[in-house]
Amino acid sequence: MVWSNPLTAVDGAVLTFGQWNASVRDNLLETAPAKATTANGIFVTSATNVIAQRNINHSAVAATATTASTTYTGTLSGSSTGPTVLVTSGTRVLIGHNANCENTLTALSLMSFAVSGATTQVASDEYALMHGGGTSQFRLGVSMLSAVLTSGSNTFTSEYRVSAGTGQFQNRRMWVLPL
Repeated sequence: MVWSNPLTAVDGAVLTFGQWNASVRDNLLETAPAKATTANGIFVTSATNVIAQRNINHSAVAATATTASTTYTGTLSGSSTGPTVLVTSGTRVLIGHNANCENTLTALSLMSFAVSGATTQVASDEYALMHGGGTSQFRLGVSMLSAVLTSGSNTFTSEYRVSAGTGQFQNRRMWVLPL
């Protein structure tokens, strides 16, 4: 169903059941309470006069893992991967990722994300969180509105790299809110 302009009541006019159902019942079925299928969702407009419920999907990996790779990789020491989040999305998502980071040298440790599925996007420094180097551990995070995606099933996977040395990542988290 789609939203339709409600009828304007006129004194003395008789409404048919079809007019009532289209104007009142069907429009009420297009409201947020009628479309809410799970708890803790929010509603976004998916087209003119059309709303859709969206839920935040998230993943976390507490284990400490390291990499010395200078190019983005999804696999860290001990074959530790992730976090990874699968969502069905439109062309945009809000995404956030964070981790405790450090490096054995005064060099960068970076955590970014790649997208696969309906969209193919490689990890990039453009949307990475960056630890400036050194053995002091910092909790860092980035949240952003994604670049344009292809609508459908998209998997967001954390990937990591360093500029030199060995980067250490702990308590890694990612959340994705389809819009």
